[in-house]
Amino acid sequence: MGGRSGRVRLFIAAVLTGNRAAGQVRLPAKRGLVIRAHFAVHCHWAGFWRIMPVQEWNRPMLWRLTLKILKRTALGLIALLLGCQALVAQDQFSGLARLDVAQSQVRDLGDGLAVTLYLSQPVPFRVFTLDTPRRLVLDFREVDWRGATRAGLLNADHATDLHFGVLRPGWSRLVIDLAGPYLIDTAGMTVDQTVGTATVAVHLIAGTAAGFAALAGAPPDPDWTLSPVTATQPAPDAPDGPLTVVIDPGHGGIDPGAERDGLVEKDLMLQLGLELADAVNRTDGVQAVLTRSTDVFVPLADRMSIARAAGADLFISLHADALDADAAMGASVYTLSDAAVDEASQRMAERHDRGDLLAGVDLTGADDTVATVLMDLARLETAPQADRFADTVVQALEDAGAGVNRHPRRTAPLAVLNAADFPSVLIEVGFLSSQRDRAALQDADGRGRIVAGIVTAIGQWAVAEAARAPLVRQ
Repeated sequence: MGGRSGRVRLFIAAVLTGNRAAGQVRLPAKRGLVIRAHFAVHCHWAGFWRIMPVQEWNRPMLWRLTLKILKRTALGLIALLLGCQALVAQDQFSGLARLDVAQSQVRDLGDGLAVTLYLSQPVPFRVFTLDTPRRLVLDFREVDWRGATRAGLLNADHATDLHFGVLRPGWSRLVIDLAGPYLIDTAGMTVDQTVGTATVAVHLIAGTAAGFAALAGAPPDPDWTLSPVTATQPAPDAPDGPLTVVIDPGHGGIDPGAERDGLVEKDLMLQLGLELADAVNRTDGVQAVLTRSTDVFVPLADRMSIARAAGADLFISLHADALDADAAMGASVYTLSDAAVDEASQRMAERHDRGDLLAGVDLTGADDTVATVLMDLARLETAPQADRFADTVVQALEDAGAGVNRHPRRTAPLAVLNAADFPSVLIEVGFLSSQRDRAALQDADGRGRIVAGIVTAIGQWAVAEAARAPLVRQ
């Protein structure tokens, strides 16, 4: 970027009578400029790039942009630009693109980095950087990542890791962990006129830490925000309505969680979460709400918002860790603490809260403190409730024949347990590094024992809390 920040690079992928053509021009940059066109537009401003959807232009706007471009370009582009007016009813610049894993690569380019992705068709995308830690993020509408692997894509010393997957339905994301403060120099998409395939190329150059920090951040663009936070069921209308239990299958989408022997935590927890929700909904006086019911990524803050919107009486997050050795096994139940009290709790906190980072969530300015008087007052009630539920879960899992850890009650500073207005626990249902736990999570009977224990604990805890309520009110 650097000295190039005063330019806008505009690529045009126009569909003209069945043929695709591509051109490039440069315009003086406008900070915060948003351009929408009937062709693919790459705009470089304020530290990020974006490909705009094709359907959002009206004709007067198109002509105003065309006139500006014609003043600064060679006459050879006139026919291309005039042809854009005919695109109103032409192909939409969207859809599902397949990644050519054989050709696509992230590699070093001199002192910088080159990202080259070969797609089966052009799709809208945007690219930007995030700081702390330094990451390059590419969003697409959308890309099929099947067949892609970290080892196959990453071939660079200037990038330390990468992650890719579903961000939410219709959205895909690629996150590249950068080894230094590399700035976006150029970004664009070219379209093959003959076969219609597309190539996304992003080049990064070495910069300074201060320069990177100044330009980092997700673009303030409402068209690309995550889906609105909604509960799968409405909040109960009356205080004496059903007990609402929010079930949170850990990880999801671009964030796989732990992996071992072909098993992936996000998939196992989704299956367990769906089965648990079904069992809860068959219990009189209790209703379940899921934070996700498909393989999508849900930021930690949104999980809390979903629970709050549903009027949660109880929040249960489901996880399964994997250690380096087959040493630990069985379930553990976590409640919130100010600090991790042992190595296992510290590992859980680091691994669990890392999900938002690897998924490319912008945490700039996020408040890590829980300091308001109202929240402290609320926790005087909800924290003991969470502790009592956690103790009940441990006993119920044992009674149901589900294996529990030698140290089944733990505490850790987990962000997903930070809500003050309802009791929250994280149940680590087992370890993927344990052969016994892997077998139990793959077996319907093994999962059934876990579900039975949790459902029993919910019922026992609800009865005990109802008996305690008059005392609390006094």
